[in-house]
Amino acid sequence: MTITFFVPRDSGSLALGAEKVARKLQDEIVARNLDARIVRNGSRGMYWLEPMVEVETPSGRVAYGPVKPSDIASLLDTGMLEGGTHPLSLGLTDQLPFLAKQTRLTFARCGITDPVSLDDYRAHDGLKGLEKALALTPLEIVTQVTESGLRGRGGAGFPTGIKWKTVLDTAGERKYIVCNADEGDSGTFADRMIMEGDPFVLIEGMTIAGIAVGATKGYIYTRSEYPHAIAVMNEALAVARKAGVLGTSVLGSVHAFDIEVRVGAGAYVCGEETALLESLEGRRGIVRAKPPLPAHKGLFGKPTVINNVISLSSVPVILDKGPAFYKNFGMGRSRGTIPLQIAGNVRYGGLFETAFGLTLGEIVDDIGGGTATGRPVKAVQIGGPLGAYFPRELFDTPFDYEAFAARDGLIGHAGLVVFDDSVDMLKQARFAMEFCAVESCGKCTPCRIGSTRGVEVVDRLAANIEPEKQIKVLTDLCNTMKFGSLCALGGFTPYPVMSALTHFPEDFRPAPVAEAAE
Repeated sequence: MTITFFVPRDSGSLALGAEKVARKLQDEIVARNLDARIVRNGSRGMYWLEPMVEVETPSGRVAYGPVKPSDIASLLDTGMLEGGTHPLSLGLTDQLPFLAKQTRLTFARCGITDPVSLDDYRAHDGLKGLEKALALTPLEIVTQVTESGLRGRGGAGFPTGIKWKTVLDTAGERKYIVCNADEGDSGTFADRMIMEGDPFVLIEGMTIAGIAVGATKGYIYTRSEYPHAIAVMNEALAVARKAGVLGTSVLGSVHAFDIEVRVGAGAYVCGEETALLESLEGRRGIVRAKPPLPAHKGLFGKPTVINNVISLSSVPVILDKGPAFYKNFGMGRSRGTIPLQIAGNVRYGGLFETAFGLTLGEIVDDIGGGTATGRPVKAVQIGGPLGAYFPRELFDTPFDYEAFAARDGLIGHAGLVVFDDSVDMLKQARFAMEFCAVESCGKCTPCRIGSTRGVEVVDRLAANIEPEKQIKVLTDLCNTMKFGSLCALGGFTPYPVMSALTHFPEDFRPAPVAEAAE
């Protein structure tokens, strides 16, 4: 019987040496004349164990990691083919605590299947949602998505069903589905993991969206910094077209739908939906004034659904299992699951998909294992570079859109970056203003000028020049940016600045100088 090995092709794993491990394993297979093959899967999301090599056994997949090329010979010598023990043995992959505690709906196949094998995708419940959608009317599809409680996973948390219903009800000779895959937040990698590890689920979700609103064309807008994701998506799209999943007759139906990948230059502001549309149309990424909303007048002036990767990739399981199944997970108005991306100074960094409702403390301490340095956690930034910093005093906050908003925070794209007690929060506040100044499209004054002035004010604070006056100016500046900016880039920059100032005031005021001894 042919033995199957799994070595990730995910770019996070490649950065840790997975390609060299795969080459060495292939060399050993040939040299030992083994009846074996290597499947290049996506990552399971446990990056402290990457490169993680798995082997299929009668008992299930057994994992080893982190593996170096120099480990391959000893692994094979000690019975790896049968899942034998070795210092790098991790046991059955599914029983690893980090995985066993998860509720994987959107990421159910990620790390399990061959990303570009449609047969593999079908064998793991792929296309079931699309097949069921084809038996429904567009309104019935939209109703199911609405009833599931799915909200935009890109940060704003807007109900997906309402957005789809608006486009469905808007007349237009052509409509579009645009996938916002311009994942630019620090500490986030869920979109990339889906595109590299399970691209067909995104294709299926976009196709369902197209059928639901009457669109025949979709675009995946991503960034040039994601070459591996771009390559895998294009390969998967070619497979889908050849198999009739995409094209003039989706799975033999009357519906037509096709998808293209478009690559941007990596401007952070192009994560904002209207700036994204400008870039997609071939212009500089500058924020548009709203109204009109993209749902009414979006790409090329036509009604357009814009959702991010995780939102669209969550749709197939809703159509397959039903809206009640999906809505059963979560709390309050935050329904379903959320892929937490745990990064920064943390012991167990990776992707953890779970229902909404875990507290921040459970995520950082229990799942993340605290800091990698072993020092106390000082702050956690949630939601990317424009997210608020939460101190340990707020670790009882449940991971929920409304709960975070009540404490002046944002879930954003669910990225969490952990900092230990050596961090200087004044420097972090300066970084937020500097980041906004660099990434601003320049269209509105509060963002363009406010961020530059913000850097100057923080620098005066650092130099201990009239600190109380500077804090007052900084607070006033943040209010102007928050309520006066045209989009969320300038509007959200005050979150990290004000949260740092509010929760860590000691970092913004110089330590008193001890009096000289008489």
